[in-house]
Amino acid sequence: MTPLPAPRVRMGMVGGGEGAFIGKVHRLASALDGEIELVCGAFSRDADNNQRTGALCGLASARIYPDWQALLEGERRLPDEERMEMLVIATPNHLHVPIAEEALQAGFHVMSEKPAALSLAEARRLSHTLNASGRLYGLAHTYLGYPMVWQAREMVRNGQLGTLRKIHVEYPQGWLGDALETQGNKQAAWRTDPALAGASGCMADIGTHAFGLAEFISGHTISELCAVLGTHAEGRRLDDDGDVLFRTAQGASGTLMASQVCTGEENALKIRLYGDQGGLEWHQMEPSSLIHRGLHAPLRILRAGIDQPELSEAARQRLRLPGGHPEGYLEALANLYRDFAAGIRRSDSGQAAGVPGMTEGLHGMAFIETVIASQHSERKWTPLPAID
Repeated sequence: MTPLPAPRVRMGMVGGGEGAFIGKVHRLASALDGEIELVCGAFSRDADNNQRTGALCGLASARIYPDWQALLEGERRLPDEERMEMLVIATPNHLHVPIAEEALQAGFHVMSEKPAALSLAEARRLSHTLNASGRLYGLAHTYLGYPMVWQAREMVRNGQLGTLRKIHVEYPQGWLGDALETQGNKQAAWRTDPALAGASGCMADIGTHAFGLAEFISGHTISELCAVLGTHAEGRRLDDDGDVLFRTAQGASGTLMASQVCTGEENALKIRLYGDQGGLEWHQMEPSSLIHRGLHAPLRILRAGIDQPELSEAARQRLRLPGGHPEGYLEALANLYRDFAAGIRRSDSGQAAGVPGMTEGLHGMAFIETVIASQHSERKWTPLPAID
């Protein structure tokens, strides 16, 4: 007899109401593989927006809560077989830790938008809460879900680049070239408000993606850096541009650029790595291709697809389609959700295999704070703090 499929993991969401880009992305990605079901939410402080969003998601009115506190309290009262099991946090940064702490203490797993916190101290506090809770915590570093990112990581691990020497990563955007925060753009408004976004704008928003990608693929730990931040839009209170030189504890050096004022750019995240035996190059906007440069060998391009040769098992596990059928941003995030659901079913705690979590959250906050410290320092190199 064919075994019955496991019941879907029940998910709630805070934030992500009508007009918020990332909330809908999370809902689509979490539903892609049929492993997760949205059962409740508190989507917006605007009551009409909240109700419309919940209704469009097919939720019963009793499971559309006015705020996140009411959601946690209401779900705790439900029978085990009905209440949500995991909570997605898709709010501005200042709410990430308060909601995550309460949810973990209430017995729910948490998947949060990045960065993990407003400060490293706040992230450390959340880490202690997570350890005491016995629950899972995931961080939505979506780009780490791409199959060819995993292919690159495996090739570095297997020694195909030899000893790693150079890492160059950049993430240029152009959408904040104008002062949109003064023109009624809600996304720009909170991302440039220190009370809601934290001490950094661009570096916290997209610099952490570049930083996380560099450490993930290389397997190296960035140990010290020299940074300069810029603010180009008149009246803007947080950085919208930055450049970083860095060194790793394993002996490589590199550069990181993150900017939201690169006119005409979309989401052009890209990375190049060079060892003494070869190099790799990957572009987020062309995610199906991985360029491999070998020593004394012609350049070759590895392509994504379940039928493509020479791909690692880690890459294949994150593919759904044959070559020539592009899988992109939604599928990358869906890979994180699929692995997170598997971790819940295994009764894992702390961090689910294959999903960025508290370790990456702490590293990211250490990076942000060190970049800011370097900007205000006369020292050439500023070490990142230990997170253990």
